[in-house]
Amino acid sequence: MDLAIIVVLVGLAGVTGSPTVTIRPEAAPADRPAHTNTVLQMTKKTVFGQQETVLIAKEAVEDVMATGELNPSHYPAQRAAKVIQHYLNTRYGSPYRLVFMRKVHSGHAEDVAGPGRKYRLEISVQEFLRNITEKCSAEVLFPRGEKPGSPEVQASCEELRNINIKAQEEALYQQYKRNQSLLSAQYLPDSHGHIDPDMEPFWHLGIVAASFVMLKESTENTLYNVAQVANVTQLESENDQLKFDYIVLLHEMVSQEILHWKLLFTWSPSEGVKVLHMEQLPRCHCEKPPNTN
Repeated sequence: MDLAIIVVLVGLAGVTGSPTVTIRPEAAPADRPAHTNTVLQMTKKTVFGQQETVLIAKEAVEDVMATGELNPSHYPAQRAAKVIQHYLNTRYGSPYRLVFMRKVHSGHAEDVAGPGRKYRLEISVQEFLRNITEKCSAEVLFPRGEKPGSPEVQASCEELRNINIKAQEEALYQQYKRNQSLLSAQYLPDSHGHIDPDMEPFWHLGIVAASFVMLKESTENTLYNVAQVANVTQLESENDQLKFDYIVLLHEMVSQEILHWKLLFTWSPSEGVKVLHMEQLPRCHCEKPPNTN
């Protein structure tokens, strides 16, 4: 069968803990469903004059049962695992702690009468800034109906919680709590994939805050990544919480749309990220998506 998608993995120069993924879809028949199951194969390819590691995503020849055991490499398992990543970032994420889904070991799906469709997965997740990997069991329930709600996730990865980042968080908090001038920044990362080291915690903070949106908006037929933090504005502190206004760009990798979201949230070491307001801005139909995470 024709190649469905080519995924090019390129490292972001100067960015800690934020791998770049660029999606380049090839033309597909109009009747090919967006949720086609795929098998990933790794190869080498010359991209923009440089040899890069490339994952070639091919359509699976065999059909996958609607219920029962899932192929860990196919999209149903991968998309459910990505939802778990977003959930864990809403629980454990910080300017100094980011969670990424590393591998799906096994998966099982079943239709649940009434509520929707439930996935049970064994996955490995990685705290990316320290390269710490943990194996977790998790469940994801995708509600069904005319107005399905957000996915319901049950997962516990206690090793992530035990990573000691108190000193780093407190230093960042005190620095920006006492600053006379409020922080303002744009384009994290910039068009060359660069982030000033002082701004890296705020890029990470944007990924964590965006995880609340990606968790809320995820369905069985979506796959969200953070493309860029377009704007950061620090507001006056509120109840000892640092307060921020962000505009983040999300890459919905199935539709290839770049979605703009405005986020108002607070953060402190003791309370973590608390999203106060999220609003989707008018859509951007970009020909070439930014670097995504």
